[in-house]
Amino acid sequence: MKTITDTIKERRSVRKYTTEMPGDDLIESVLDAGRWAPSGLNNQPWKFLVVKDPERKSALAGLTKYARVIDSAPVAVCVFLDQDVSYNREKDIMAVGACVQNMLLAAYSLGLGTCWLGEILNKKDEVASYLKVPSDCELMAVITLGYPAGEPEKGSRRSLDSFLVRF
Repeated sequence: MKTITDTIKERRSVRKYTTEMPGDDLIESVLDAGRWAPSGLNNQPWKFLVVKDPERKSALAGLTKYARVIDSAPVAVCVFLDQDVSYNREKDIMAVGACVQNMLLAAYSLGLGTCWLGEILNKKDEVASYLKVPSDCELMAVITLGYPAGEPEKGSRRSLDSFLVRF
């Protein structure tokens, strides 16, 4: 049986997808996993916008230098900080990060690939304007989602010791 640690170590960013559209039930399962992320005061400061329409997705792709990743994926999930329920910006941004991580791990466990795109935040105002999202929604990430086309590269990490602070 695979442990959560195995899943964490095996998951990789996918940048090339098949054309097969994941079912709405799988997409909903991924979003639901995000919903269960921890947040301060349990305020759940996130909102999601699922983009499947090829024209809308292509326009979204045009707002990042990683357009090829969005264009390759059948689905793009925009993750927003819901400023109406936010009580502490730093804590809430960390909560959104936990939400995104939950979605990435859930997608992997369901046989889907994902890529967490952050560079698009350089044009978050243009994204919000194009998508016509409410002003209380601040873009935090775009996650591409679909079935991987091929095997992702093996991952590597620096040694644990290189991250430890010693006094």
